[in-house]
Amino acid sequence: MRRFAIIGHRAMSQGKLPLNDMAGGAGRMDVLVRALMAGLLTSHGLRHDTEVVLHMMGGPGPSRRIKFVGSELKGVHAEERAVAGHIAKVLKEPTPARGHWIERSSGIYDSGGDITHTLADWHDSTLIALDADSPRLWAEKSTLPQSSTPHSHADGERGAFQIHGLDVAFVLSDDKPLADEIKGALLNRSVGDVWLQGHMAVGVCHFLLDEGIDMRLD
Repeated sequence: MRRFAIIGHRAMSQGKLPLNDMAGGAGRMDVLVRALMAGLLTSHGLRHDTEVVLHMMGGPGPSRRIKFVGSELKGVHAEERAVAGHIAKVLKEPTPARGHWIERSSGIYDSGGDITHTLADWHDSTLIALDADSPRLWAEKSTLPQSSTPHSHADGERGAFQIHGLDVAFVLSDDKPLADEIKGALLNRSVGDVWLQGHMAVGVCHFLLDEGIDMRLD
C-alpha cells in the first residue's frame, strides 16, 4: 500500500471553494489538488494500491481531512478543476468529529483532525517525512533495474482489489515546515537536494516504488 499525507496549512477547511481562485482565496488548494492527482492518477487510470489524505488546516472552523482511496474511487478524472470539484462538494458539509470517517462518495471520505490523527491511522505503515536535507530515500548502492518489479501493486477488480507488497506512507508539507515533534517521530528521507513541489516529489516516490528500487527504510 502506498499512502500520501499532504498538508495544506492555509487550505480552507469548510465553505464554498472558489474554483476560480484556487491559489488565492482557497488557501493554495491548487497545491493539494496537484499532489492528489500525482498520487492517484496514471495516464489511463487510477493507482488502486494508493490512498491520499489531504489536510486542510486553514479554516474556517476546525481542521479537516479528506481521504481518497484509489481502490474504491469512481468518477475521478485527470482534470484539475474536476478534481477540485470533488473537494468542493465535501467542504460544503459540516466537518465530522476527529477520527470519525464519513464516506461522502465512492472512495472519498471526510473527517476532522490533523496529521497526528492520520499517523495514528497508519500505525502499521513505514512512516516517512520527505525532507530535502535528509538522507536519500533509496539505498546507497541501489541501481535502476532493466525491468520493473514494483514494491506494491493491486490485483483484481473494483470492489475486490487485493493489495500486495510494501506498506509505506509519505508525509509532505507545503511551504511551511512540519512541526519538529512530527518530524522527530518519522523517518526523514530525501528525494534529492532540490526542494521539489509536492506533486513532483509524489511522482518521484511512485517512480522508485514502481521500479522496485532498493529503499532506505530503517
